[in-house]
Amino acid sequence: MARRSRLFNTAIRHICDWQVRTYRRTGGRRPATMRGIPVLLLTTRGRRTGLLRTRPVGYGRDGRRFVVIASNGGDDATPAWWLNLRDDPVAELEVGGPGGLDVVKVRASEAVGEEYDRLWRMMSRRHPVYLKYTGMTSRRIPVVVLEPFDAPPP
Repeated sequence: MARRSRLFNTAIRHICDWQVRTYRRTGGRRPATMRGIPVLLLTTRGRRTGLLRTRPVGYGRDGRRFVVIASNGGDDATPAWWLNLRDDPVAELEVGGPGGLDVVKVRASEAVGEEYDRLWRMMSRRHPVYLKYTGMTSRRIPVVVLEPFDAPPP
């Protein structure tokens, strides 16, 4: 798959900005899902600019941990939020809860080995669109674990 056009990426960026504003304004009730996948807001520090960047990201839960897939919709380019997390794994997420938005400070790590296999199976069973994305790109799609700072050690 070829990389997406600059115009397409600009449009996606504007849509994501709208989603962030709407998610915050509605306490995470809208848009609560993308393609049927629950959404959280992930704030990372830009690896080149040092500025905070917030993007809506689909997620699943593994106990107290949040699991996100760095699929970038099947594009060959790695999502910027994952590149940012590889540079600085400390991030913040906002997730809709019964009382509105919960803000959680997290540390990101890439799942490897058996953990990768287990979490990939879990996420792709729940959301088969991830399997479609693997056929659209030649890169191995990372599975990212977001561990809350107050979580007990694994």
